[in-house]
Amino acid sequence: MSAPKITPEIVAEHGLSADEYKLVLEIMGREPSMTELGIFSVMWSEHCSYKSSRVHLKKLPTKAPWVIQGPGENAGVIDIGDGQAAIFKMESHNHPSFIEPYQGAATGVGGIMRDVFTMGARPIANLNALRFGEPNDPKTKHLISGVVAGIGGYGNCMGVPTVGGEVNFHASYNGNILVNAMTVGLADTDKIFYSAAAGVGNPVIYVGAKTGRDGIHGATMASTEFTEDSEEKRPTVQVGDPFTEKLLLEACLELMATDAIVAIQDMGAAGLTSSSVEMSSKGGLGIELDLDKVPVRETKMTAYEIMLSESQERMLMVLKPAAMEKARAIFDKWELDFAVIGTLTNTGHLVLKKDGQVQADMPVAPLVDKAPVYERPWIPTPAQPVINAKDVPAPNDLLGALKTLIGSPDLASRRWVWEQYDHLVMGQTAQRPGGDAAVVRVPGVPGKALAMSSDCTPRYVFADPKQGGAQAVAESWRNITAVGALPLAITDNMNFGNPQRPEIMGQFALSIEGMADACRALDYPVISGNVSLYNETNGKGILPTPTIGGVGLMKNVDRMATVAFKADDEAVLVLGESKGWLGQSIYLRETQGREEGAPPPVDLAAERRNGDFVRGLIVAGEVVTCHDVSDGGLLVAVADMALAGGVGVTLTTPQSDVPSHGYWFGEDQARYVIAVPTSAAAGIEAKAMAAGVPVERIGTTGAADVVLDGRKMSIRDLKQSHEAFLPTLMGAA
Repeated sequence: MSAPKITPEIVAEHGLSADEYKLVLEIMGREPSMTELGIFSVMWSEHCSYKSSRVHLKKLPTKAPWVIQGPGENAGVIDIGDGQAAIFKMESHNHPSFIEPYQGAATGVGGIMRDVFTMGARPIANLNALRFGEPNDPKTKHLISGVVAGIGGYGNCMGVPTVGGEVNFHASYNGNILVNAMTVGLADTDKIFYSAAAGVGNPVIYVGAKTGRDGIHGATMASTEFTEDSEEKRPTVQVGDPFTEKLLLEACLELMATDAIVAIQDMGAAGLTSSSVEMSSKGGLGIELDLDKVPVRETKMTAYEIMLSESQERMLMVLKPAAMEKARAIFDKWELDFAVIGTLTNTGHLVLKKDGQVQADMPVAPLVDKAPVYERPWIPTPAQPVINAKDVPAPNDLLGALKTLIGSPDLASRRWVWEQYDHLVMGQTAQRPGGDAAVVRVPGVPGKALAMSSDCTPRYVFADPKQGGAQAVAESWRNITAVGALPLAITDNMNFGNPQRPEIMGQFALSIEGMADACRALDYPVISGNVSLYNETNGKGILPTPTIGGVGLMKNVDRMATVAFKADDEAVLVLGESKGWLGQSIYLRETQGREEGAPPPVDLAAERRNGDFVRGLIVAGEVVTCHDVSDGGLLVAVADMALAGGVGVTLTTPQSDVPSHGYWFGEDQARYVIAVPTSAAAGIEAKAMAAGVPVERIGTTGAADVVLDGRKMSIRDLKQSHEAFLPTLMGAA
């Protein structure tokens, strides 16, 4: 059967522009085969090549004395002392999760875990950041149910705790939800594995599950926007098997304990294509594969299908020849496929053979180095006006407004979600979901732990991308600080709309600028990440969502702070300045129906000063109750603390020029609430003033009510409102 002629329509179906195809012809010196076209298509897709984002990503700070590996590998690596490294990354599985929520979310979790254990780390924690459409959208309940079940099903089966994350709702996600998955792992600093192939003649080994037709064109699909027909793309969604992945994890870690591995790469987006091309490209070598030797689970698979399949639970390795039988025995023991499918060459070409024919013969380097890089035109987001709290109507009852806010979709309890995740498996979870950051103990070193969180406030980014980008980084830093850990590094997941629209590219470019400023000011470098563009449906984009996954180090977990009030008669202090900023606030949206105004400004010097001061108190054992102030403002933060501890609080609005509703619901940044024994409060206030940290005493803990300026509401009533939203939405009430 003759190969089909490549027409402009076929080129377009592969996501390549006419100019990009012209470059393909120049590189090849001839018309490519269908297999070669498919390989160019996925390697040059937005998902794999970052062709619209690369010029901006270079502006992010990626180095620090504790950074072992920054962006460019399967995951980033930081030194956490004692010969140990933390390895982590976040990635998106947005498009697949909208099309097939269970498998889309499950394989997102599986894929990010493979990125981490490919580097030699045992995963110790998973997090996720989820964005859904309006609660009353007809699809929202179905999507939440499938995504949460997929995350829980995969992570729980792997025996890795899911310890933190976010769930938010907004109409902009109605046609394009976001599912961002993050994994944190531990490795020894002298046992980290990389992907650069080496050694001409060394064998190339395929291990793990068999290859099927699922996921073909997954990378290309993730690089286009949705239309009404997108749900017909189910065949491009991968199907996961966590039990196979668990076997693969254990087999890989057992092999990594030997000296057999030269290079290793996960088969993620673009499957066997990206893994073979990236390994050989990084090593400056060629690679020759015999696709008849690839383990397959379907009959009559073509070279094109084998190379572009995104079947899960697969790895590609380069091994030392002398270690082959030892490696084969390990994978046989774990009942996984182990196949020698090729060798490294000195030709610089990717050569694919099948059925006795050469199906592809193409230079490796241009697949990576010649991928188009676009400096797409962009325009800044128009500045929104500052909203004065005095111009925003005050509620008749501040506590009534509090009850409304904490029961709203953005602030209601996420218990219904995280109770479906096993967050205690492995027995090292020191702080469960529901706090500012999750905390997981580091085995082998008493007292040592890692803190981690996922953060972004998309409405801020939409209103002012630069301030919003800085705020996302600062909030991550604040959440890790609030438990008493030192923030060390971040991974990011840049979720945006169509980069060919200048206003969307402006959101991306300016959010990167804000993130870069915050990372530098806070000594908080970016060590890994993912870009997900074209998150829009029928020309309508999502809110720009640069999700930040942060990791910090805690040396004495016994001094960890939590949000819960712990005793009666403790003084409640707010550290940081409260100016009553209501622009883009939850209060403005939930009580006035207005989603507008400039977001709160981010003062990075104040963030650093206030956060370092609070962390110092926690590390010294002077503070064990702490909560950062974010969505909903100060009164919501205090209510969180009362609900978490079952301890009431009596509050008094300080005398100031700020209206009371602005004071209690304003979302000013760089603030923390702490509770300390009354006898210690004056001393801490004095220390704060000496450090230049604004401080106010706003109340005292005790009883079973939240009392504000003489009015009161029971914790029970607040809890009912706080807990009701998700169970009611999901029919579990």
